Amino acid sequence: MATTVILGAGIIGTSTAYYLSKHQPGSSIHLVEPSPELFASASGYAGGFLAKDWFSPASAELGVLSFEEHHKLAKKEDGATKWGYARSTSISLSQAAKSKKRVDVWCRDGASRAKAASGDPSAGAAPPWLRKEDGDAVEVISEEGTVAQVDPLLLSQFLLQKCIDAGIHLHHPAKALSVQTDTRDELSSICIAATQSSTETDIPCTNIVVAAGAWSPHVFATLFPTSAHKLPVSSLAGHSLVVRSPRWTKEHEGGGCHAVFMTSQPGYSPEIFSRVGGDIYIAGLNSAAEPLPPLATDAKDRIAKEAIEKLRGTVGEVLGVADADLEVVREGLCFRPVTERGTPFLGRVPDAWLGAGIAARPAAQGGVYLACGHGPWGISLSLGTGKVMAEMIQGRALSADVSGLALGA
Repeated sequence: MATTVILGAGIIGTSTAYYLSKHQPGSSIHLVEPSPELFASASGYAGGFLAKDWFSPASAELGVLSFEEHHKLAKKEDGATKWGYARSTSISLSQAAKSKKRVDVWCRDGASRAKAASGDPSAGAAPPWLRKEDGDAVEVISEEGTVAQVDPLLLSQFLLQKCIDAGIHLHHPAKALSVQTDTRDELSSICIAATQSSTETDIPCTNIVVAAGAWSPHVFATLFPTSAHKLPVSSLAGHSLVVRSPRWTKEHEGGGCHAVFMTSQPGYSPEIFSRVGGDIYIAGLNSAAEPLPPLATDAKDRIAKEAIEKLRGTVGEVLGVADADLEVVREGLCFRPVTERGTPFLGRVPDAWLGAGIAARPAAQGGVYLACGHGPWGISLSLGTGKVMAEMIQGRALSADVSGLALGA
């Protein structure tokens, strides 16, 4: 079986490695991650909201597959205990009229993901931790069994441990420097450098997967400097806050978790998720203008106090608790990979994109693959993406139609 090097050990990269290892030796799979801290961006700081059918036609089958894979993995591995997998209910808290058009919403303009909900809005009971004031419209916007909740950091850590247990090589912290070709000008190896020791290593391989999230264009440009193409992926910065409150404790978990989507003001659509274990997550302040830092860990120095205060004020108001009764668990700033078309890129990179004098072997003997651009849906689509990418790389039948997600589709 051909050796595969995956650039990026976030949830997309680890999911791909996890599914690859089910059909080939783990020793033939390598994960390369440059950030000194693992899961320091969206894989560790996202909301962890899972949806089955909130996607446009191009992503629809992938959405269903991924949701089912999340459920199967949680059932098999006790995900409820290990990464907080739980059924959820989606609530819209707003007085504004709702659009029922199913679209991929990437939150770049402050729009709410509630617009992508599959269920017909219906009156519903507010979750126990939600303070409902006169005039507020509380509507259930998800159908039973179509949304769920996880702690993305715990899920990512679990997947990585399964990869390591399977014998997959983790190079961390390390970065990819260059690729080499054989006498036929076909991809034959990749050179990586351990960033703490500057030790360089050539890894013979015929498959490369670029799954570096918002950093994927930089990784691709580094490896293929003569390419005339730039990966059409950009970054969307988003602040988040995790708090605890007496309004949401273990005693309240019997009714399941809730996802509350609301519109506070133009350009600000807070998303609030209750999680197993007492955590409440809030986000909704996004900016495409924030420059992408060199490494995910560099984002910690860019957390804006005013953004955190705004999120803290919103969650306090929604919960109806005084600021002193909120325990801040963590503050975050992460960078999600987004695309203009609003859907991720999954598939093989055409040889013509690699630049002069370099090509890849025919599938499934080799190839350069791309798996990124999931926007706010990276956690939800992670397992389906990993499964489909593994099938694609290994030349097996695909479990979902992702032809509409290819480069150039």
